[in-house]
Amino acid sequence: MTEAARHIDAASEAQLLDAVDRWVTREVAPIARAHDIDDIWPESLVTGMAELGLFGATIGTQWGGLGLPAATYVKIVARICQDWMSPTGIFNSHLMLAHCIERFGTADQRAEWLPRLASGAIRGGLALTEPDAGTDLQGIRTVARRDGDHYVLNGAKTWITNAVHGEVFALLAKTDPAAEPRHSGMGLFIVDKSCPGFVTGAKLPKMGYRAIDTGQIFLEDCRVPADRLIGGVEGQGFYQATGGLELGRINVAARGVGMAEGALARATAYAQQRRTMGKPIAEHQAIQLKLGEMVTRARAARLLTLDAADAYDRGARCDMEAGCAKYFASEAARDNAEEAMRIFGGNGFSQDYEIERFYRDAMLLIIGEGTNEMQRLIIARQWVKRHPL
Repeated sequence: MTEAARHIDAASEAQLLDAVDRWVTREVAPIARAHDIDDIWPESLVTGMAELGLFGATIGTQWGGLGLPAATYVKIVARICQDWMSPTGIFNSHLMLAHCIERFGTADQRAEWLPRLASGAIRGGLALTEPDAGTDLQGIRTVARRDGDHYVLNGAKTWITNAVHGEVFALLAKTDPAAEPRHSGMGLFIVDKSCPGFVTGAKLPKMGYRAIDTGQIFLEDCRVPADRLIGGVEGQGFYQATGGLELGRINVAARGVGMAEGALARATAYAQQRRTMGKPIAEHQAIQLKLGEMVTRARAARLLTLDAADAYDRGARCDMEAGCAKYFASEAARDNAEEAMRIFGGNGFSQDYEIERFYRDAMLLIIGEGTNEMQRLIIARQWVKRHPL
């Protein structure tokens, strides 16, 4: 089944979203504050994610996944992020790994890896970023040298989601460091922790996006079987990795939608409870102006994200649409979190209220999956290409 062919009827989608809503209310929301403050990996949620099928949400049904269209998937992500963003990272990064294998892998690679990824029996992520190469993936230094029926990898990856608790990663390396243009000399490898020379580094301390295990990976003469090169052909890694980033940016946009809506919901409730000058602050024009802007941002972010998801599901090129959604929705999450903090006043600065977590978490969305500065360049360049003189 191709991405463009994926469809879910309205009744089935409503049933799935209702199940996710109940799970978030029952399992996610009650532990979010404590796990965030103490930076505790939410192990108790992983079983629930597997039972809901989230580890196989966008994997084809022939591999045991749900085969969901992106338009449904973003609604799931947004709902979870209305209460807590971090858990979505556990399955978002996992699904980007699966996406690379399903879209670009050989028949044997799909058969070996996708059923286990879909069930959550094994979990993993995407290993692209390096200490000296983030947005500029062509600047990576990790090298893969062919040695008989193996590749020997040396290098380091950082800011890798699921690095500590995950088992397998789609890892980008240079198979020809001297290639020109640079992107033509890369390969994307399926690397798991059983490969000799694979070393997991420490979990990185972070301002926000806490509880999830963002960490480092070190490759020290790491021997990876040659049949783990995704697609089986050298030189395609950059294209494969960036192809997965379209879905990744739609995922980040969905997180922004949920956080913008979650901040709005909390600010709306607080503004009706908090009283000054003899009336709820929701009746003061200064607060109403803030709420009006927050409502508009959240609504626009959702519509932009659904637009990008629809383009992706049609199989159309959607780098501009994904960039628009990621840029606007992440800024909307940050702006709504900030306005909500202003509405909460001093209480918004306290960990006793969730809104300060929303503000900290939102900053990741602006930086991650391609900075918003880069998104604006992508949007402009694609817009000009689509509108030549």
